[in-house]
Amino acid sequence: MRRDIEELVKLLGEIPGVRQFSMTTNGFLLAEKAAALKRAGLKGITVSLHSLKPERFSQITGGGPYKKVIDGIKAAKSNGFTPLKINAVIIRGCNDDEIADLASLAVNGDVTVRFIEYMPFDGQRHWGMDKVVSGREIVERIRESYDLIPAPRPSGSTAQLYRFEEGNGEIGVITSITQPFCSDCDRIRISADGKIVPCLFDKTGYDLRPLLRTGASDAMILEFMRDAVLRKTPGVETLLKKYTQLEHIRPMHTIGG
Repeated sequence: MRRDIEELVKLLGEIPGVRQFSMTTNGFLLAEKAAALKRAGLKGITVSLHSLKPERFSQITGGGPYKKVIDGIKAAKSNGFTPLKINAVIIRGCNDDEIADLASLAVNGDVTVRFIEYMPFDGQRHWGMDKVVSGREIVERIRESYDLIPAPRPSGSTAQLYRFEEGNGEIGVITSITQPFCSDCDRIRISADGKIVPCLFDKTGYDLRPLLRTGASDAMILEFMRDAVLRKTPGVETLLKKYTQLEHIRPMHTIGG
């Protein structure tokens, strides 16, 4: 979407105090951009890969180029991105037959494969609990092929990690629906149009642009941001109980991961 993405990466990486600096991508142009992004200072890469079957991958992504994404992951490995993660949203009846195959990508330790429960962020309103494969079921399916050892989940982390008993790799499960981690969530996002978004599951946004465009002081901006965080909703568990109509949930394409 942004042709000079490596220039933006370089500018962001030079901001004092930035400790972690990663990018999530569909991987379509990663093979072409990996070396430039690494030179610009990017540390980690997360690639979305919901299937290892080219035809199914194309169907899920609306025609996405499977080979280009695989080539992008290889380029990320060769350029030494750490961490290198693969995100796979698991949907019952769609790609849940590939759980063990996707987990196998992580065995040798080159990547961490993170399995994500299907969340109600679809703009076309296809989501339903009948399509959710729980994190517990995902782990049970993987354990049919591999022995897994759970690792402690750090406060604020979205994923429960598991190490392979034989091998250097790890997998993660993100259980936003069946075991929400809202109580210690410390995430905050800013949208492309300048709004602070304290919770992905709430459509509420707090617009920073008026302050930025009228020369507000840093103290005023900080106070506005603090107030936005304090207004954060109780989280997904409460929202899913509160709303029966999914139009009250923000579609993922409006904000990103």
